Amino acid sequence: MRKQYKKYDFPVNGIRRYLEPGPIVLVSSRYKGENNIMTMGWHSMMEFTPSLIGCLIVDYNHSHEMIKKSGQCVINLPTIDLLQEVIGIGNCHGSAIDKFKKFSLTPTPAKQIKAPLIKECYANFECKIRDKKLLPKYNFFILEVVKAHVPKTPKYPKTVHYTGDGVFMLSGNHINLSKKFRPENL
Repeated sequence: MRKQYKKYDFPVNGIRRYLEPGPIVLVSSRYKGENNIMTMGWHSMMEFTPSLIGCLIVDYNHSHEMIKKSGQCVINLPTIDLLQEVIGIGNCHGSAIDKFKKFSLTPTPAKQIKAPLIKECYANFECKIRDKKLLPKYNFFILEVVKAHVPKTPKYPKTVHYTGDGVFMLSGNHINLSKKFRPENL
């Protein structure tokens, strides 16, 4: 028998801890010779081809203007070994310090854009702004991944997911059910 749960009223402003699907990422940007990094958890895949990512970057964030004006950024995927850097980057402002230096991270050149990759991150996704229509009202960027850099191993890295209130979750065991998703089985 399937489990049934007794439920209670819950404040709607806290539901993110149940719905945040993606890992925390570090977004690097470059504008007028200045590099910056921000920690971001509000992002979502929107399309496979072209590969579109939607993300929310509030307008008081230093990276917001840099990305808006340059039209590009890199979404870098950190693993658990960078958790302290992820937290530190998220708790300081890029207009005041060089986050690459402060957190001993290595900016490396991207192939198709000017924003730097973060060498210590597991994967790097070079992005260009695809659509700005939702920026004025919602601070919502629609980005197109134009180049991806991913290692062959590990296949499933230990990524970090934020659930709110200073609580993080690590990616867990993977269950491969790909045979169940074949068209003949549907």
